[in-house]
Amino acid sequence: MVSLVSVFATAILPILVVGGVGYLLGRFRTVDTDAINTLLIYVFVPALIFHSLTTTTLAQSTLARITVAILLFHALAIAVAEAAGRLFGASKAALAAIVIVTAFPNTGNYGVPVSNFAFGAMGRATAVVYLSVQSVLIWTVGVYIASRGNAESRLDGVKRVFSVPLVYAVVAALLARGLGVVPPAGSTAMSTVQLVGDASIPVMLLLLGIQLARTDVGSTLSAVGGVVALKMVVAPLLGIGVALAVGFTEPAVARTFVIESAMPSAVTTVILAAEFSEGEVAGVAVTEFVSTAIFATTLVSVVTLTALIALLQSGVVV
Repeated sequence: MVSLVSVFATAILPILVVGGVGYLLGRFRTVDTDAINTLLIYVFVPALIFHSLTTTTLAQSTLARITVAILLFHALAIAVAEAAGRLFGASKAALAAIVIVTAFPNTGNYGVPVSNFAFGAMGRATAVVYLSVQSVLIWTVGVYIASRGNAESRLDGVKRVFSVPLVYAVVAALLARGLGVVPPAGSTAMSTVQLVGDASIPVMLLLLGIQLARTDVGSTLSAVGGVVALKMVVAPLLGIGVALAVGFTEPAVARTFVIESAMPSAVTTVILAAEFSEGEVAGVAVTEFVSTAIFATTLVSVVTLTALIALLQSGVVV
């Protein structure tokens, strides 16, 4: 069995250190997170996606399997969260909040760095593919779920997918590969894109820390217990089941897929809740509920991800 201490020190601790710096910065300084987020969305992450997809050594069949697995995982996660919410008589607003925080893991500013530290270059490449596919799902399916009962908001939200640079980075990478016009890996152009893309990982972690520092959990923490269980226990089990069902031929790809599926709730879900949802959950505003769920699942993930990575690296799970 792989040592839990070793896994924590090599895969989780670096994340906590950089994220902790961001947390302290957010607590004691006023930081314009909108500007940082804009840089990530429009510059750093598109460069990371383009470079990773154009230089990946993953076979086409593997990319196809990853995509199918991501779609299947999200479909199952949505169905399970929906069923759980209806079972406990959740309101329309509560149901939307439960589904989005359960179905969409933080594959960006948490998932990519963890996968990189845990499984190296193959883990990073797989995580970027996961991030790329989920980015499209969040701004289509995620908006649809968050804006239940508001057709106009839903339509406006779905249109937004065409303004997200991540989508165009994926399209550009696939076109460049398909046409055979990708510059050599060691060229100035690709080295520059890689430099910009590599900057996204520490910036993602700093932003995550700053955002968590601004989350007012208060009395809402007790209301998110069920969602935390769905996200940090049920979702990873779904990820394992999907990985086994799809039948990845490369262990590192399968293990990274499971880790990405086991990530805490995506920070993007609070944007969906703020812009496309309305109402209350457990007596608090839906945005406060979602923010607290993100905070709680992120804290719990320190333990769950450490244990899961140890099981994956030892070959016990997949």
